[in-house]
Amino acid sequence: MRADVLIVGGGPVGLFLAGLLVDHGVDVVVLERREHPTRQSRAIGLHPPALDALAVLGLDGPARQQGLEIRRGLAYGDGRLIGGITFEHAHPRFPFVLTLPQTRTEALLAAHLERVAPGTLRRGVEVVGLEHPVPDDGRPVRVSVRSAGAPVGEAQEWSAGVVVGADGAHSTVRRLTGIGVDRRQWGDAYLMGDFAEDGDAAGPGAGPTAVIHLHRDGVVESFPLPDGQRRWVVHTGTRRRPESAEELVGKVRERWPPGGAGLTASGVPSVPGVPCAPDPATATMVGAFTVYRQLARRMAAGRTVLIGDAAHAISPFGGQGMTLGWLDALALAPLLAEPVAGAVTGEGAGPASGPGWNRPVTREFERQRRRAALAAARQAEVNMLLGRPLPVPVLAARDLTSRAVLATPLRHGLARRYTMGRARFRERR
Repeated sequence: MRADVLIVGGGPVGLFLAGLLVDHGVDVVVLERREHPTRQSRAIGLHPPALDALAVLGLDGPARQQGLEIRRGLAYGDGRLIGGITFEHAHPRFPFVLTLPQTRTEALLAAHLERVAPGTLRRGVEVVGLEHPVPDDGRPVRVSVRSAGAPVGEAQEWSAGVVVGADGAHSTVRRLTGIGVDRRQWGDAYLMGDFAEDGDAAGPGAGPTAVIHLHRDGVVESFPLPDGQRRWVVHTGTRRRPESAEELVGKVRERWPPGGAGLTASGVPSVPGVPCAPDPATATMVGAFTVYRQLARRMAAGRTVLIGDAAHAISPFGGQGMTLGWLDALALAPLLAEPVAGAVTGEGAGPASGPGWNRPVTREFERQRRRAALAAARQAEVNMLLGRPLPVPVLAARDLTSRAVLATPLRHGLARRYTMGRARFRERR
């Protein structure tokens, strides 16, 4: 079995790259180990550059129809309002952050791919071996796969002009290619969960507003989701806690509501924009995670390329990971599509064919995307550090500085930074 480009990983990054390559006329196949789509959504935020990316496939409209547009955020520090930001100046076309659970984003991308290139996504197929020619002399990359339910030792072989690993932080492609990683474990632990939001019990003006409470015992974050849901995230120290809705809500209630005014007689927060603490009985997802940074030492080896979390897994704070992977794909797709022919069959030039397949261009792609990943990682880590438990004097200094920034036009720059306003891509056709 052959393909010009073989993508390993049918998550949002692999599906997005496949859609781009089909648009460029490339023969592409996506191999996904899971037999069925995941039912849990960890990623929920689509920044303006992500919507720009979806617009390339014509999916920005459907995403907006299903998602919820957040146009403002409030920040509290240990019970007092620090300030607020709006995203009205963050982007000319998309002055908001769109919350859309990752399950829905993947479904949009998978449906689009099936529409434009039926059968491109192959589910229930696990990569078990990979061999690329060294030195690179233009021969295809060989990939051994095993289908779900097949006996151990029974494998099939694919050949491809290029293999792209979009298979996540624990990438099989990266391991089989022999690419190492540099990993930093920060040690911070969190619980997160999705809960129903009682519209009648929300604080006045709560609406689609993100709320962050920088409590002395650790941050609490609350983001509205479509269909009357809210994502809650709470810092739990340095020890990973059980994935319990009751424990998460207990931690939230210890630090909520912010604003110092407490609850009204009916139990509603009396602070504008602040939602109620969630009811654990309404949880639809609860997860625990710790924060780390993991950067692959290389993004390309021979004609195997890593993108997304396979290349750079960063702290989820700020929600930049999926957008970063899509920007990888936008930068990579034109390189794989020039020129398009049957490289694997030896009948033409094909994507990335020939010795070295334009090594200088590949190195420039790698340099730019690694630099972007490092910048995003540092921004995410700043976001994380601001939400750590702090001694009172440090906490007071942090809140005073933040209040001063949010009271000036500098808040617009902060909004652009938070929404990845500096991220750009140039689509080559």
